[in-house]
Amino acid sequence: MDIDTSYLTTLSGQAVSNANASRLKNTLSGISEAGRGAKDSGASSAEDGKLLDACKQFESYFVEQMYKQMMATVPEDPLDTGTNSTLVDYYKDNLVKEYASQTTEQEGLGLAKMLYEQMKRNIGQTPEEIDAKAAQAAAESGAAAENISSDES
Repeated sequence: MDIDTSYLTTLSGQAVSNANASRLKNTLSGISEAGRGAKDSGASSAEDGKLLDACKQFESYFVEQMYKQMMATVPEDPLDTGTNSTLVDYYKDNLVKEYASQTTEQEGLGLAKMLYEQMKRNIGQTPEEIDAKAAQAAAESGAAAENISSDES
């Protein structure tokens, strides 16, 4: 039975992506649990560093997936098949990961910073408390918008 090498490359790429996503999830859940156990002052600076690192890893993963989807839209050369194609796919995946990492380190999309700030506010809170704060903020912004529209009338 002959298995197509492009299929194997795709499967290995998906396995690596799933492993990265799982590692990020475990890191974030560990930081969240540590934050719940922390005092009123919030997480320590070591946990802040871990949180920021996890946010940067997430942004890097997100950018990597975006680059891969962009590359999938580019037509492949019909003459580029066989062993050479497998090697090119391998190095292309590594290059995409490096580009994503560099993009994130150079302030990238700003997603890591926004995630960090949001998660920092929510560390040590239960999901119910976070939902209650979000509902309160939505109600306040709705009331503010209503006041603005009544002032303009």
